[in-house]
Amino acid sequence: MAKRARAAGEPLLSIRETADNPFPARIAPLPSRERGGGEGAERKGVSERSVVERAIPRTEEKLPAVGLGTWQTFDVAGDARGLAAARSVLQRFAELGGRVVDSSPMYGTAETVVGDLAAELGLQKTLFLATKIWVTGRDEGVRQMETSLRRMRAARLDLMQVHNLVDVATHLATLREWKRAGKIRYLGVTHYHSGAYPELERLLVREKLDFVQLNYSLAEPEAEKRLLPVAAETGTAVIVNRPFAEGALFSRVKGKPLPDWAAEIG
Repeated sequence: MAKRARAAGEPLLSIRETADNPFPARIAPLPSRERGGGEGAERKGVSERSVVERAIPRTEEKLPAVGLGTWQTFDVAGDARGLAAARSVLQRFAELGGRVVDSSPMYGTAETVVGDLAAELGLQKTLFLATKIWVTGRDEGVRQMETSLRRMRAARLDLMQVHNLVDVATHLATLREWKRAGKIRYLGVTHYHSGAYPELERLLVREKLDFVQLNYSLAEPEAEKRLLPVAAETGTAVIVNRPFAEGALFSRVKGKPLPDWAAEIG
């Protein structure tokens, strides 16, 4: 069967903002991760073929199109109620086929909570773990990444990103060393604001990045003008953050009736 080509500028996946919408969209389960693919049993009667996937351009590895963000809602270490909610979210996310979980040292205890819950739920071989580096200086960056590995209970991480372009040149050099050493599988950069788009574009063109993470939504569509096409041209996978503009899109439609065509979606 022929694979559908990813349209120019089409994002690889969307990281749902857990503060706005704690449960990911309905997507069917994938098998436990095997680097070369593999067969997986159907779970809860949902066919694997219904999973919406996107391929990482540089490797063609496929990932579900919806991921899970951990800002605020996974910063719950020591909070029994918060931990129970995070456990329920992560468990259901995985049951429905979710794999990509994105965190950062900036998110308080989120990395630790993700690592502990993934181990408790037996998801360490299933999840695609992504986190970030956001300090200045090579040595501080290495220390922070080593801490992230311990917190997330991972021998290696799937994706390490330079958070908000902090000391980006220094850290990209380190990330390339770590990738060659097998400590990370992919490297990338992130930002959450359109004011950083010119620098992101320069990096996409100049550097061989695996991923770029940026804000993009109906409320913040600016990335489609230049960044998404440039990402497509350079073979860079796109992760979308703030897909609901921190809840602003929900506020706009709250209390309003669904349009007739919504029935076609179900």
